[in-house]
Amino acid sequence: MKITEQALAWVIQQVNQNATIESIEQLKGSTSSILHLIKLRLDADIIEVVLRQFTNQEWLQDEPDLAVHEASSLWMAVSAGLAAPEIIAYDTGDTCGVPLVLMSKLDGKVNLKPKQMQKWINELAKELARVHKTKIYDFPWRFFRYQNAETVIEVPSWSTVPDAWKTAIELLAEPQPTYNICFIHRDYHPANVLWKDESISGVVDWVNACIGPAGIDVGHCRWNLAMLYGVEAADMFLAAYQRYAGDSFIYNVYWDLCSLIDVLSDPIEIYSGWEAFGVTEITNKTMEARMDAYLLSLL
Repeated sequence: MKITEQALAWVIQQVNQNATIESIEQLKGSTSSILHLIKLRLDADIIEVVLRQFTNQEWLQDEPDLAVHEASSLWMAVSAGLAAPEIIAYDTGDTCGVPLVLMSKLDGKVNLKPKQMQKWINELAKELARVHKTKIYDFPWRFFRYQNAETVIEVPSWSTVPDAWKTAIELLAEPQPTYNICFIHRDYHPANVLWKDESISGVVDWVNACIGPAGIDVGHCRWNLAMLYGVEAADMFLAAYQRYAGDSFIYNVYWDLCSLIDVLSDPIEIYSGWEAFGVTEITNKTMEARMDAYLLSLL
């Protein structure tokens, strides 16, 4: 989806009415919305902003307040000193028919092929612990499971360990454990983290941020690491996160299983963002084997 003239006019109005469009570039990795980097010229200066267009109608039907949600999340994250984009403006759909969020551009790039895996994982864990230590203000969005207890979840036909999946599904039918609430990103994984000079320069994609259990963020990132690099990387991340979070975090495998079931599909689905950022060697068979291996490690 291209950016309409109405949306571009809105961007200029929000940034500076005297600015002109220098260039527009669609950004890689986004699968549920469309992101563009827009460079504007104002006299001798170039201003870089990112425009998100929410075009997924199924998602909007479930969560019509996505633009307001992300704008609020960015404001809260930046107010807390986290490395998040600054919200410039948002529109609920009046401008070009779809909700818009306009935010600042962060320096850095996604790095899915780290030179020093342990150091890279330590930095990922340290940044997530910072998010979870954010002081909570009045924030209306609350955690909910993507696959709730009433959802009929089938054992995947591709699995070589169907009994293990049956056990996991049964465990998740039990009431969820109590937890200490905190500010969570809700989609924290390596493709949403930017790096510069081997240090984290920012975390993006805050549209799902909410108040909830730290374990669901940890579990989602662990699943991504297990799929990208294997179970050992997921375990390294958990150990590192526990060091940075300290006594405020009590591990419960329930949240890892919950994160795993959230992304369960039959047939298997490979996250397209991995390939967009240079990881091209993961096949359906790789994913199936790693999903089974990760599940067994949890049980």
